[in-house]
Amino acid sequence: MRYGGRGVCLISAIPSRGFKATTSQTADDTLTVTFAGEDHRSVITATIVPSAKASVRETSF
Repeated sequence: MRYGGRGVCLISAIPSRGFKATTSQTADDTLTVTFAGEDHRSVITATIVPSAKASVRETSF
């Protein structure tokens, strides 16, 4: 992911073996990338509102 003055853009999202990557961007200022496997999911959300930051949510099942 890359932060810019007007938004967040995806540079690359390459999943490890056994995982699938999906992306979601409903506005220029926020981007979500999800890596999902058989028993684990990682969700990375990057935003520039109110400042540039990313959060990661890990779920095992």
